[in-house]
Formats: sequence, C-alpha cells, structure tokens
Amino acid sequence: MLRIGVLGTARIAERALLRPAHDVPAVTVAAVAAREVSRAEAFALQHGIPTAHGSYDDLLADPDIDAVYLPLPNALHAPWMLRAIEAGKHVLCEKPFTANAAEATEVADAAKGSGLAVMEAMHYQYHPLVQRMAELVRGGAIGAVRHVQCWTSWPIEDLADIRYDYALGGGALMDGGCYALDCLRLTGGEASVTGALADPLPSPRDKVDRATAGRLEFTNGATGWFESAFTREGEFRADVHVIGDGGHLWLRNFILAHDGHLTVTRNGAVVIDEGPTDPDGTRAADTGDTTFAWQLRVFAAAAQGGEPFPTTAANAAKTMRLIDEAYQAAGLPPRGSVEAAAE
Repeated sequence: MLRIGVLGTARIAERALLRPAHDVPAVTVAAVAAREVSRAEAFALQHGIPTAHGSYDDLLADPDIDAVYLPLPNALHAPWMLRAIEAGKHVLCEKPFTANAAEATEVADAAKGSGLAVMEAMHYQYHPLVQRMAELVRGGAIGAVRHVQCWTSWPIEDLADIRYDYALGGGALMDGGCYALDCLRLTGGEASVTGALADPLPSPRDKVDRATAGRLEFTNGATGWFESAFTREGEFRADVHVIGDGGHLWLRNFILAHDGHLTVTRNGAVVIDEGPTDPDGTRAADTGDTTFAWQLRVFAAAAQGGEPFPTTAANAAKTMRLIDEAYQAAGLPPRGSVEAAAE
C-alpha cells in the first residue's frame, strides 16, 4: 500500500485525495503536516488520519511515508517538491505545477533519473471521457484539427482569497487557465502564444489577472483560443471545442469529466453523443468514480510499479511556458517565487 502524507490542510485535499482514497485500495493517507501542530491534529482527527506533524520537514523525514500530496499555494510548489524529491518521496502536486516555467524546469530536472513519480494533478486527463476525446481527435474523427477553443471560469466571491494574491502565485490564468492551456496541448499539440489580453485587479494588485484570454498557434499550423476568468458571481464552466476539417467535437465540463458530456458533429448531424463511461461501458456516474479517483489509481501504479503517466514534470514545464508567454503577451509579469515577489 502506498502511504501518502499531505503537506498542508488546504480544502482541496478532501476532494482531490481524501475522498478518492476510500475508493483506491492501493493507497492510504497516513499523515498530514501543518505549520501549527494543532491545525494538523485537528485535520487528522476530522479525516481519520493517524499521524499529524507540526512541520512539513517532519513529514518529509517520516520513514513511514512513501509519497506526498502537495496542495500548498502555487508559489510554494517548487521549493517543497524539490525537498520532497531530495527526501526520496513520490509527489502528487496540485496544479499549476509551479509559479513559472523556470521553476518547473528545475523540478523536472530533479525528477529526471530520481526513480520517483512526480505528477502534476491534471486529474481530468485520467478520466475515460477525456481519453475518449483525445482518441477521437488523434483517430481523425473530425479530420485534421484546424482550431481549438477552451473556456474556464468559476466564481470566487472573496477578493481576499489567496488565488488573488500575486506573491502566492495567484491569478485566473494560473488557477483555471492552466487547465485550458493543458487541454489545448492535449487536443492540438505543442503551441506558442501569439497574443493575449488580461483584465487585472485595480492597483495596487494590478499584477493579478481576474481574467485572461489568448491566441495560440500550433506547430501543425492550427490555431487556438482560450479564455479563463474568475467571477464574483456566475457559474463554473469548463468547455473545449475542437474544430477539424471534417467535423466538430465539443466536450462540456472537461475538468470534472465525471459530470461531462461529449458530442461530435459532422455535416450538421450529431454522430457521437456520450456521457462519462468506464472502460467496460458502465457509466461513471453509477460507479462514483471521479477524475480524482482515476488520477489516484494511476499515481499509485506509477509510484509502486513505475508505470508511465502523461502529466509528468516535463509535461508540466511545457504548460508553464505557455502561461509565462501569455502573461508577457498581456503585459503582466509571470508569477515569481515567494522570495522574488517580496523583493
């Protein structure tokens, strides 16, 4: 059994790790760490975790922990991944992988040859409906890809939320745009940003984008477009459209694909209309398997058996490069480390 420790007590840990762990027998959540031991103990008691540590370093030094899940603020991802790799722990790190491309490359270099699974938590990629989308695109179901569009948005009412904090790696492009750019790469291939526009917060927080949109050009000549936004009100949205010379694919809610829906249209007629399914054809809604559970199974197989997986550190570095390019094209600085942001 893979024994996982949680670095921090972020809310996302329950949805992304703790609940899925009940459905994945290959893993157990064995410890949690916080900067205050009382907070770690309260979290451990609430979630039935046997061990609580009063520092992240103590958890990394724990010989009974094989891997760590890292849901810390974005600017803290790189330094704690590097420490985890040095400590010989496998890593499942929340998206976006790091604060910028340089940090992602540093982590990828450290992961290379370490024998450790270092995975970016792009959980959507592991769901069968998203894999079905990728197979249809690769298999020519809509002909040659000509254009890909992606939208992500969700409401964040509190302007004091850390996702609006530049020093911690905040911004709509970081939080939701990372999904959009990763999905554009999944469906269209490698690309570069050719233009972007951002809507920043008022001064003095004008380094932080509440919305960013951008154009991409893929190496095969196709084009792309994305829009990622925080809203004070409104609804969650995560849609991708792939337009080919022989048809059109639309996946609604690609991020939470267990609630998603996929259609393919050719010559004005819907030829494929599918909800989320397991490989045996059972609807995922019936089995309760979320994108997070699918991800956790793959992470366990990678850590325990060296199985390959797509959301590697090297792959994450390519997405972080596009994020940096989009910020620069929009006239905003890429996110920096905690130390750089404080200067």
